[in-house]
Amino acid sequence: MKPTLILPLAAAVTALPGLALAQDAEYATLADTTFIFNTLLFLIGGFLVFWMAAGFAMLEAGLVRSKNVTTQLTKNMGLFAIAAVMYWLVGYNIMYPGDGNWIMEGVFGTFATKDIKSEIDAGGYSNASDFFFQLMFCATTASIVSGALAERIKLWPFLIFVVVLTGFIYPIEASWQWGGGFLSAMGFSDFAGSTLVHAAGGFAALAGAIVLGPRLGKYGKDGRVVPMPGSNLALATLGTFILWMGWFGFNGASQLAMGTIEDVDAVAQIFANTNMAAAAGAVAALILTQVMYKKVDLTMVLNGALAGLVSITAGPLDPTLFGALWIGAVGGVIVVFTVPMLDKFKIDDVVGAIPVHLIAGFWGTLVVPVYTEGTSFVTQIIGFAAVGLFVFVVSFVVWLILKAAGGIRVSEEAEITGLDMSELGMEAYPEFAKG
Repeated sequence: MKPTLILPLAAAVTALPGLALAQDAEYATLADTTFIFNTLLFLIGGFLVFWMAAGFAMLEAGLVRSKNVTTQLTKNMGLFAIAAVMYWLVGYNIMYPGDGNWIMEGVFGTFATKDIKSEIDAGGYSNASDFFFQLMFCATTASIVSGALAERIKLWPFLIFVVVLTGFIYPIEASWQWGGGFLSAMGFSDFAGSTLVHAAGGFAALAGAIVLGPRLGKYGKDGRVVPMPGSNLALATLGTFILWMGWFGFNGASQLAMGTIEDVDAVAQIFANTNMAAAAGAVAALILTQVMYKKVDLTMVLNGALAGLVSITAGPLDPTLFGALWIGAVGGVIVVFTVPMLDKFKIDDVVGAIPVHLIAGFWGTLVVPVYTEGTSFVTQIIGFAAVGLFVFVVSFVVWLILKAAGGIRVSEEAEITGLDMSELGMEAYPEFAKG
């Protein structure tokens, strides 16, 4: 065994030419490092959730027909940009009202936008990092609506709805829990947003789908469902993997702290549980579609993974890995059964957003008390119902107003031709256009 020479770090450094340890050097305090790591968690989590915007865009582009791809991409770019502006303008202030009255200060007169400049609070986090992270959740809620209403909705009415959703509807209901509102006070638990983000987006999408109606030819007079295959399953698969990756930031950074060993360990456990739930949802859909249809349905497998992710989002920390597995697996089963159930009601959801985000969101919210102490099934159901009723009713009214004001659906001719040409005048795949 070779002998080892060990020098004290200080002696080793001072021995180097031109380097010396200053006697009065200032070192970061525990509070300083806590601030740094908490802020870093928000920022890393935030840009991972931002990457989910690309996942939604690719998933939707792959699951719509080629004549509508450019429109879906445009909607996804537009909704994120609008969410960024509206959440700063009024949404953030509504969601976290503090001691002020957001109705008077945030809506009427001046908008009274929040100042995100930090008064450095050692041990806390940067206000800007919190704003950045919370904005991504707001934008995600709007992304859920986009895919469900694809292939027949006008671009501008949809974007107007996004203004209302991201500026007012989402921030109001999210404030009930994350802003210290009545749901938080009653003991409702939604760690990262199975209800507040995913089910809320699903309810908004459901309201829009009912008002909008199904695509032309989707349902025959005899009740038969006409398949309308997507244009690119490779893109849809890429989108799903991007969403899966982004979810680590979605759930992991919702720990909201990384300044202690316990917090970092919690983030690691959340990552592991999040991954397990997604995997279980995909496997459940894989097996179930083989059993039911004698062939595996890739679109169901993709949505099974997403449903597993939504299912674990309300409580990703407390379950064991086995707990995450069965919770996610049930999410995958939910998708396989509820996608055709919606068709029976003639509710046309192009990408399966309502089963994935609303139904699996309910499941994920309901199952929290199995592993999380201090929660109850009754409280979870009440909280879900309160958010669902508010989002659905308000969204339904907004959709009706938009329909009455100028219409929300393209003409039959435009729908047959494709929204890319009728709405935008450009195609995603012009080289494949028929001569």
